Amino acid sequence: MKFSVSSSELNKGLSAVIGAVPSKATLPILETILFESEDGRLKLTATDLEISIIEYIDADIEDDGAVAIPARRLLETLRQLPNITVFFDVDERKNINFRTDKGNYKLVGDEAEEFPEVPNLDDGTHIVSTSELVHKAINKTLFAVSSDDLRPAMMGVYFQIGTEESKFVATDGHRLVKYTNKEITSESPVNFIIPDKALSLIQKTISGDDCDVTVTQDHARFKSGNTILITRLINEQYPNYDSVIPRDNDKFLTISKDQMLSTVKRVSIFSSSTTRQIRLQMETDKLTIRAEDLDMSSEAKETIECEYQNEGMEIGFNAKYLGDVLSNIDDEEVSFEFSSPNRAGIVKPSSDDENEDILMLVMPVMLNSYA
Repeated sequence: MKFSVSSSELNKGLSAVIGAVPSKATLPILETILFESEDGRLKLTATDLEISIIEYIDADIEDDGAVAIPARRLLETLRQLPNITVFFDVDERKNINFRTDKGNYKLVGDEAEEFPEVPNLDDGTHIVSTSELVHKAINKTLFAVSSDDLRPAMMGVYFQIGTEESKFVATDGHRLVKYTNKEITSESPVNFIIPDKALSLIQKTISGDDCDVTVTQDHARFKSGNTILITRLINEQYPNYDSVIPRDNDKFLTISKDQMLSTVKRVSIFSSSTTRQIRLQMETDKLTIRAEDLDMSSEAKETIECEYQNEGMEIGFNAKYLGDVLSNIDDEEVSFEFSSPNRAGIVKPSSDDENEDILMLVMPVMLNSYA
């Protein structure tokens, strides 16, 4: 195999796929990136057996072929080079010589046949979407994904793709987010769970205008521009999230999102570092947010204006979880729905959007009595 390529183009291509190269590989071949010539271009493939990323880059192919090249040493070398042409020459024993006008470098590669095969998803269910819509669905849900190994189904975002609208759900048991979008659809309904690592890599690598999404029983493929990402799905039953959303709320509060978020952040500095508990005390058109840390003899209280016309109520939340939910609301005003201090609070944007809807839920914490 013989080819030449721009160092900056190759660097960009390697940076796109390096996320699928495991830091501690169980198999030495997984520490390599597969280089293949295909239709006059260079095809780069990396995999950790759960996630595979493919990137196509322009190159001058002199002799077709394929070789698996050690990933990190090659990438670290290219990062130190200016934007110059790099010439690669691979012999039959997979000795890799690459040179620039700066010097010569040598690596030993592996046979392409030893590289794991990437799943073919051409017969899967096709989903109509764009990169912007996919990114939005991920951005709205990924923060609430669980990291608990004992509940693997919750370690990803649940995609419920329908023919007229789609729902994206994430929960870690403390907070829940359900994002609904009417622009993402498929020819037939399909439900699946994508792990959080794959979603984070999609955010980093998928950047073209269109995004072709295909799903089979075990895998999902995201294809945009010169990039393809394939991930294994989490084959678990997602919990019945609808059952935890309270329906009989009779207390409603509307408030400036930015004002409440900044207040929560300030007051929470004075909360217990263990529980991060803050108190929300609601009265007519007034919200008081308080926190205390008995161990440090510190406390804080702020009162801000709001729209609230129901009977007074006090409820406790973990400040981090409440802050995360508020941070992921785009509207200037946010609406809360409550029923009682021991039931979850619902958080929504105060205005509606015809193509999308978002509902977030935060579980309360038991309030400690002041001394």
